[in-house]
Amino acid sequence: MATQTKDYYGTLGVKKAATADEIRKAFRKAARKYHPDVNPNDKKAEEKFKEISEANDVLSDEKKRKIYDQFGFYSDNIDPAAAEAAARGGYGSSTGAARGYGGGATASGGGQEVPFDFGGFDFSDFQSGRSAQQEQGGGFGGSFKDIFSGMFNGGRQAARGAQPGTDLEYQVSVDFWTAVRGGVTRLEIQRQEVCPSCKGKSTTGGSVECPECHGSGQVTQMGGRMKFNIQCPRCGGSGKVQNSCPTCDGEGVVIKKEPLEFRIKAGTRDGQRIRLAGKGNAGTGGGAAGDLFLIIKAGTHPVFARTGDDIYVTVPVTMTEAALGAKIDVPTIDTHDGGGRTQLKIPQGTQTGQKLRLREKGVPSA
Repeated sequence: MATQTKDYYGTLGVKKAATADEIRKAFRKAARKYHPDVNPNDKKAEEKFKEISEANDVLSDEKKRKIYDQFGFYSDNIDPAAAEAAARGGYGSSTGAARGYGGGATASGGGQEVPFDFGGFDFSDFQSGRSAQQEQGGGFGGSFKDIFSGMFNGGRQAARGAQPGTDLEYQVSVDFWTAVRGGVTRLEIQRQEVCPSCKGKSTTGGSVECPECHGSGQVTQMGGRMKFNIQCPRCGGSGKVQNSCPTCDGEGVVIKKEPLEFRIKAGTRDGQRIRLAGKGNAGTGGGAAGDLFLIIKAGTHPVFARTGDDIYVTVPVTMTEAALGAKIDVPTIDTHDGGGRTQLKIPQGTQTGQKLRLREKGVPSA
Protein backbone atom coordinates (compact mmCIF):
# COMPACT_ATOMS: atom_id res chain seq x y z
CA MET A 1 0.00 0.00 0.00
CA ALA A 2 1.55 3.27 -1.10
CA THR A 3 1.87 6.20 1.26
CA GLN A 4 -0.71 8.83 0.40
CA THR A 5 0.84 12.26 0.02
CA LYS A 6 -0.52 15.39 -1.63
CA ASP A 7 1.37 17.77 -3.87
CA TYR A 8 -0.04 21.10 -2.65
CA TYR A 9 2.41 23.08 -4.80
CA GLY A 10 1.33 21.19 -7.89
CA THR A 11 -2.33 21.64 -7.01
CA LEU A 12 -1.90 25.42 -7.03
CA GLY A 13 0.52 25.35 -9.97
CA VAL A 14 3.37 27.08 -8.15
CA LYS A 15 6.97 26.20 -7.43
CA LYS A 16 8.12 25.07 -4.00
CA ALA A 17 10.06 28.31 -3.59
CA ALA A 18 6.94 30.39 -4.31
CA THR A 19 6.40 33.44 -2.16
CA ALA A 20 3.29 33.98 -0.05
CA ASP A 21 2.06 36.53 -2.57
CA GLU A 22 2.50 34.12 -5.48
CA ILE A 23 0.60 31.42 -3.59
CA ARG A 24 -2.21 33.85 -2.82
CA LYS A 25 -2.51 34.91 -6.49
CA ALA A 26 -2.46 31.31 -7.72
CA PHE A 27 -5.24 30.36 -5.32
CA ARG A 28 -7.43 33.28 -6.34
CA LYS A 29 -6.98 32.43 -10.00
CA ALA A 30 -7.85 28.76 -9.48
CA ALA A 31 -10.73 29.59 -7.13
CA ARG A 32 -12.38 31.78 -9.76
CA LYS A 33 -12.14 28.91 -12.22
CA TYR A 34 -13.42 26.08 -10.00
CA HIS A 35 -15.76 27.83 -7.57
CA PRO A 36 -19.10 25.94 -7.18
CA ASP A 37 -21.03 29.12 -8.02
CA VAL A 38 -19.30 29.24 -11.38
CA ASN A 39 -19.74 25.49 -11.96
CA PRO A 40 -23.14 24.50 -10.58
CA ASN A 41 -23.79 20.74 -10.27
CA ASP A 42 -20.25 19.98 -11.42
CA LYS A 43 -18.84 17.39 -8.96
CA LYS A 44 -15.36 17.42 -10.52
CA ALA A 45 -15.12 21.20 -10.19
CA GLU A 46 -16.39 20.94 -6.61
CA GLU A 47 -13.69 18.38 -5.72
CA LYS A 48 -11.04 20.48 -7.44
CA PHE A 49 -12.13 23.53 -5.46
CA LYS A 50 -11.78 21.53 -2.21
CA GLU A 51 -8.26 20.47 -3.22
CA ILE A 52 -7.05 23.97 -3.98
CA SER A 53 -8.68 25.29 -0.79
CA GLU A 54 -6.88 22.62 1.24
CA ALA A 55 -3.58 23.40 -0.48
CA ASN A 56 -4.01 27.13 0.13
CA ASP A 57 -4.93 26.58 3.78
CA VAL A 58 -1.62 24.80 4.39
CA LEU A 59 0.74 26.79 2.16
CA SER A 60 -0.59 30.20 3.16
CA ASP A 61 0.10 29.48 6.82
CA GLU A 62 3.81 29.77 7.64
CA LYS A 63 3.80 27.14 10.42
CA LYS A 64 1.68 24.66 8.47
CA ARG A 65 3.87 25.13 5.41
CA LYS A 66 7.01 24.33 7.43
CA ILE A 67 5.46 21.09 8.61
CA TYR A 68 4.40 20.16 5.08
CA ASP A 69 7.83 21.00 3.65
CA GLN A 70 9.53 18.89 6.32
CA PHE A 71 7.35 15.77 6.26
CA GLY A 72 5.64 15.84 2.88
CA PHE A 73 2.18 15.96 4.42
CA TYR A 74 0.35 18.05 7.02
CA SER A 75 -1.54 17.10 10.20
CA ASP A 76 -2.89 19.32 12.96
CA ASN A 77 -1.38 16.82 15.43
CA ILE A 78 2.21 17.51 14.42
CA ASP A 79 3.92 20.00 16.71
CA PRO A 80 5.37 22.92 14.67
CA ALA A 81 8.29 23.10 17.11
CA ALA A 82 9.13 19.48 16.38
CA ALA A 83 9.14 20.20 12.66
CA GLU A 84 11.50 23.14 13.15
CA ALA A 85 13.75 21.02 15.35
CA ALA A 86 13.77 18.33 12.70
CA ALA A 87 14.68 20.87 10.03
CA ARG A 88 17.55 22.22 12.13
CA GLY A 89 18.76 18.78 13.19
CA GLY A 90 18.69 17.21 9.75
CA TYR A 91 16.02 14.61 10.25
CA GLY A 92 15.70 14.21 6.50
CA SER A 93 14.38 16.09 3.50
CA SER A 94 10.91 17.51 3.04
CA THR A 95 9.61 14.07 2.17
CA GLY A 96 11.85 12.09 4.49
CA ALA A 97 8.93 10.68 6.43
CA ALA A 98 7.24 9.47 3.26
CA ARG A 99 10.43 7.88 1.92
CA GLY A 100 10.89 6.06 5.22
CA TYR A 101 7.80 4.01 4.40
CA GLY A 102 8.61 0.38 3.80
CA GLY A 103 12.33 0.85 4.10
CA GLY A 104 13.26 2.97 7.09
CA ALA A 105 14.69 6.42 7.52
CA THR A 106 17.21 7.53 10.08
CA ALA A 107 16.64 10.67 12.13
CA SER A 108 19.34 12.18 14.25
CA GLY A 109 19.17 14.96 16.79
CA GLY A 110 21.50 15.92 19.57
CA GLY A 111 23.80 13.04 18.65
CA GLN A 112 21.11 10.38 19.09
CA GLU A 113 20.21 8.35 16.02
CA VAL A 114 16.68 6.99 15.92
CA PRO A 115 15.93 4.49 13.15
CA PHE A 116 12.32 4.53 11.91
CA ASP A 117 10.50 1.67 10.29
CA PHE A 118 7.32 2.89 8.62
CA GLY A 119 6.59 -0.48 7.02
CA GLY A 120 2.92 -1.09 6.44
CA PHE A 121 1.82 2.27 7.84
CA ASP A 122 -0.86 4.20 5.99
CA PHE A 123 -0.59 7.96 6.59
CA SER A 124 -4.03 8.51 5.13
CA ASP A 125 -5.47 7.76 8.58
CA PHE A 126 -4.01 11.01 9.82
CA GLN A 127 -4.77 13.01 6.69
CA SER A 128 -8.42 12.06 6.87
CA GLY A 129 -8.59 12.84 10.57
CA ARG A 130 -9.03 9.21 11.69
CA SER A 131 -6.78 7.63 14.23
CA ALA A 132 -5.43 4.11 14.01
CA GLN A 133 -7.17 3.40 17.27
CA GLN A 134 -10.56 4.19 15.73
CA GLU A 135 -9.78 1.93 12.76
CA GLN A 136 -8.38 -1.01 14.70
CA GLY A 137 -10.32 -0.62 17.92
CA GLY A 138 -7.24 -0.03 20.04
CA GLY A 139 -3.48 -0.05 20.08
CA PHE A 140 -2.86 3.61 19.36
CA GLY A 141 -4.54 6.44 21.24
CA GLY A 142 -1.96 9.15 20.72
CA SER A 143 -1.33 11.69 17.99
CA PHE A 144 1.46 12.53 15.60
CA LYS A 145 2.53 15.16 18.09
CA ASP A 146 2.93 12.47 20.76
CA ILE A 147 4.80 10.13 18.44
CA PHE A 148 7.24 12.57 16.91
CA SER A 149 7.98 14.35 20.17
CA GLY A 150 9.10 10.99 21.53
CA MET A 151 11.13 10.28 18.40
CA PHE A 152 12.88 13.62 18.36
CA ASN A 153 13.70 13.31 22.03
CA GLY A 154 15.36 10.03 21.20
CA GLY A 155 13.52 8.27 24.02
CA ARG A 156 15.95 9.82 26.41
CA GLN A 157 15.50 9.57 30.13
CA ALA A 158 17.20 12.11 32.34
CA ALA A 159 20.02 10.78 34.41
CA ARG A 160 19.02 10.14 37.95
CA GLY A 161 21.83 12.14 39.47
CA ALA A 162 21.63 13.76 42.88
CA GLN A 163 18.11 14.03 44.28
CA PRO A 164 17.43 16.19 47.36
CA GLY A 165 15.54 14.71 50.26
CA THR A 166 11.99 15.73 51.11
CA ASP A 167 10.94 17.80 54.11
CA LEU A 168 9.19 16.33 57.15
CA GLU A 169 6.61 17.92 59.42
CA TYR A 170 5.69 16.88 62.96
CA GLN A 171 3.34 18.40 65.51
CA VAL A 172 4.88 18.69 68.96
CA SER A 173 2.83 19.23 72.12
CA VAL A 174 4.55 21.22 74.86
CA ASP A 175 3.16 22.34 78.20
CA PHE A 176 2.21 25.93 78.96
CA TRP A 177 5.34 26.76 80.93
CA THR A 178 7.80 25.25 78.40
CA ALA A 179 6.30 27.46 75.70
CA VAL A 180 6.52 30.53 77.96
CA ARG A 181 9.92 29.98 79.56
CA GLY A 182 11.59 27.69 77.03
CA GLY A 183 13.14 24.31 77.57
CA VAL A 184 14.29 21.07 76.00
CA THR A 185 11.80 18.71 74.36
CA ARG A 186 12.26 15.20 73.05
CA LEU A 187 10.39 13.17 70.47
CA GLU A 188 10.92 10.23 68.16
CA ILE A 189 10.70 10.75 64.41
CA GLN A 190 10.71 8.37 61.46
CA ARG A 191 12.84 9.50 58.54
CA GLN A 192 14.73 8.25 55.51
CA GLU A 193 18.45 7.89 56.05
CA VAL A 194 21.22 7.21 53.54
CA CYS A 195 21.57 3.49 52.96
CA PRO A 196 24.64 2.28 54.87
CA SER A 197 25.44 -0.34 52.21
CA CYS A 198 25.40 1.68 49.00
CA LYS A 199 25.90 5.14 50.57
CA GLY A 200 22.87 6.45 48.73
CA LYS A 201 24.00 5.33 45.27
CA SER A 202 21.21 2.70 44.96
CA THR A 203 23.66 0.20 43.43
CA THR A 204 26.38 -2.02 44.82
CA GLY A 205 28.73 -2.19 41.84
CA GLY A 206 28.86 -4.54 38.93
CA SER A 207 26.41 -4.62 36.06
CA VAL A 208 24.01 -7.05 34.46
CA GLU A 209 22.18 -7.24 31.15
CA CYS A 210 19.30 -4.80 30.99
CA PRO A 211 16.07 -6.81 31.34
CA GLU A 212 14.16 -4.18 29.34
CA CYS A 213 16.13 -4.28 26.08
CA HIS A 214 18.02 -7.55 26.71
CA GLY A 215 21.34 -5.83 26.17
CA SER A 216 20.56 -4.22 22.82
CA GLY A 217 20.24 -0.69 24.18
CA GLN A 218 17.07 -0.11 22.16
CA VAL A 219 13.41 -0.99 22.53
CA THR A 220 10.67 -1.07 19.92
CA GLN A 221 7.49 0.91 20.33
CA MET A 222 4.36 0.40 18.29
CA GLY A 223 1.80 2.98 17.17
CA GLY A 224 -0.94 1.27 15.20
CA ARG A 225 0.79 0.02 12.05
CA MET A 226 3.83 2.15 12.77
CA LYS A 227 6.85 0.95 14.72
CA PHE A 228 10.10 2.61 15.64
CA ASN A 229 13.12 1.98 17.80
CA ILE A 230 14.12 4.28 20.64
CA GLN A 231 16.86 4.35 23.20
CA CYS A 232 16.06 2.06 26.12
CA PRO A 233 14.78 4.29 28.93
CA ARG A 234 15.97 1.92 31.63
CA CYS A 235 19.64 1.55 30.71
CA GLY A 236 20.01 4.77 28.70
CA GLY A 237 21.14 2.83 25.64
CA SER A 238 24.09 1.10 27.29
CA GLY A 239 22.44 -2.33 27.36
CA LYS A 240 23.49 -2.84 30.96
CA VAL A 241 22.15 -1.83 34.36
CA GLN A 242 23.81 -1.73 37.74
CA ASN A 243 22.94 -4.25 40.42
CA SER A 244 20.39 -2.80 42.81
CA CYS A 245 21.46 -2.55 46.43
CA PRO A 246 19.77 -5.39 48.35
CA THR A 247 19.67 -3.40 51.57
CA CYS A 248 17.55 -0.54 50.23
CA ASP A 249 16.12 -2.32 47.14
CA GLY A 250 17.71 0.30 44.92
CA GLU A 251 16.11 3.25 46.68
CA GLY A 252 19.34 4.64 48.14
CA VAL A 253 17.64 5.26 51.50
CA VAL A 254 16.28 3.21 54.38
CA ILE A 255 13.56 4.04 56.92
CA LYS A 256 14.68 4.46 60.51
CA LYS A 257 13.28 5.77 63.76
CA GLU A 258 15.39 8.38 65.46
CA PRO A 259 15.12 10.03 68.88
CA LEU A 260 15.38 13.78 68.60
CA GLU A 261 16.13 16.42 71.23
CA PHE A 262 15.62 20.09 70.50
CA ARG A 263 15.32 23.34 72.40
CA ILE A 264 12.16 25.42 72.65
CA LYS A 265 12.87 29.15 72.88
CA ALA A 266 11.18 31.23 75.58
CA GLY A 267 8.04 32.84 74.23
CA THR A 268 7.30 30.20 71.60
CA ARG A 269 3.69 30.56 70.49
CA ASP A 270 1.00 28.02 69.77
CA GLY A 271 1.16 27.03 66.08
CA GLN A 272 4.70 28.33 65.60
CA ARG A 273 6.88 26.42 63.13
CA ILE A 274 10.42 25.50 64.11
CA ARG A 275 12.79 24.52 61.31
CA LEU A 276 15.61 22.05 61.88
CA ALA A 277 17.81 22.18 58.79
CA GLY A 278 19.00 18.84 57.39
CA LYS A 279 16.83 16.77 59.72
CA GLY A 280 14.34 15.73 57.05
CA ASN A 281 14.59 12.77 54.69
CA ALA A 282 18.01 12.01 53.28
CA GLY A 283 18.79 12.74 49.64
CA THR A 284 20.05 10.18 47.13
CA GLY A 285 23.04 10.23 44.84
CA GLY A 286 24.73 12.80 47.05
CA GLY A 287 21.69 15.09 47.26
CA ALA A 288 21.17 17.25 50.35
CA ALA A 289 18.79 16.15 53.09
CA GLY A 290 15.47 17.87 53.55
CA ASP A 291 14.43 19.89 56.58
CA LEU A 292 12.31 18.99 59.58
CA PHE A 293 9.51 21.36 60.57
CA LEU A 294 8.05 21.14 64.06
CA ILE A 295 4.59 22.64 64.64
CA ILE A 296 4.22 23.66 68.27
CA LYS A 297 1.00 22.86 70.10
CA ALA A 298 1.20 24.80 73.36
CA GLY A 299 -0.77 23.59 76.39
CA THR A 300 -3.16 25.65 78.48
CA HIS A 301 -3.11 26.73 82.14
CA PRO A 302 -5.94 26.72 84.69
CA VAL A 303 -5.22 30.29 85.86
CA PHE A 304 -3.43 32.08 83.03
CA ALA A 305 -4.74 32.48 79.51
CA ARG A 306 -2.31 33.42 76.74
CA THR A 307 -3.00 35.45 73.60
CA GLY A 308 0.15 36.10 71.63
CA ASP A 309 2.62 37.50 74.16
CA ASP A 310 -0.09 38.77 76.52
CA ILE A 311 -1.19 36.92 79.65
CA TYR A 312 -4.72 37.27 81.02
CA VAL A 313 -5.83 36.41 84.54
CA THR A 314 -9.23 36.89 86.13
CA VAL A 315 -9.14 38.31 89.66
CA PRO A 316 -12.12 38.76 92.00
CA VAL A 317 -12.70 42.09 93.77
CA THR A 318 -15.36 43.14 96.24
CA MET A 319 -18.04 45.66 95.41
CA THR A 320 -16.43 48.11 97.80
CA GLU A 321 -13.01 47.74 96.16
CA ALA A 322 -14.53 48.20 92.74
CA ALA A 323 -16.59 51.24 93.77
CA LEU A 324 -14.07 53.06 95.94
CA GLY A 325 -10.85 51.76 94.43
CA ALA A 326 -8.14 49.65 96.06
CA LYS A 327 -4.76 47.97 95.67
CA ILE A 328 -4.70 44.18 95.45
CA ASP A 329 -2.04 41.53 94.87
CA VAL A 330 -2.44 39.48 91.64
CA PRO A 331 -0.50 36.46 90.37
CA THR A 332 1.68 36.78 87.26
CA ILE A 333 3.86 34.29 85.39
CA ASP A 334 6.76 35.53 87.52
CA THR A 335 5.00 34.02 90.52
CA HIS A 336 5.51 30.56 89.00
CA ASP A 337 9.28 31.14 89.10
CA GLY A 338 9.26 31.95 92.83
CA GLY A 339 8.56 35.63 92.53
CA GLY A 340 5.97 37.40 94.63
CA ARG A 341 2.64 38.69 93.54
CA THR A 342 2.39 42.04 91.81
CA GLN A 343 0.29 44.86 93.22
CA LEU A 344 -2.49 46.10 90.96
CA LYS A 345 -4.31 49.38 91.46
CA ILE A 346 -8.08 49.13 91.06
CA PRO A 347 -9.47 52.54 89.94
CA GLN A 348 -12.68 53.88 91.47
CA GLY A 349 -15.81 52.80 89.62
CA THR A 350 -14.23 49.73 88.02
CA GLN A 351 -16.85 47.65 86.21
CA THR A 352 -17.15 43.87 85.98
CA GLY A 353 -15.07 42.53 83.08
CA GLN A 354 -12.99 45.68 82.80
CA LYS A 355 -9.41 45.05 81.64
CA LEU A 356 -6.50 46.54 83.57
CA ARG A 357 -2.90 46.32 82.39
CA LEU A 358 0.37 45.53 84.15
CA ARG A 359 3.22 46.52 81.84
CA GLU A 360 5.94 43.99 80.94
CA LYS A 361 4.32 41.18 82.88
CA GLY A 362 3.51 39.10 79.82
CA VAL A 363 5.57 36.57 77.85
CA PRO A 364 9.05 37.51 76.74
CA SER A 365 9.16 37.79 72.95
CA ALA A 366 10.72 34.78 71.28
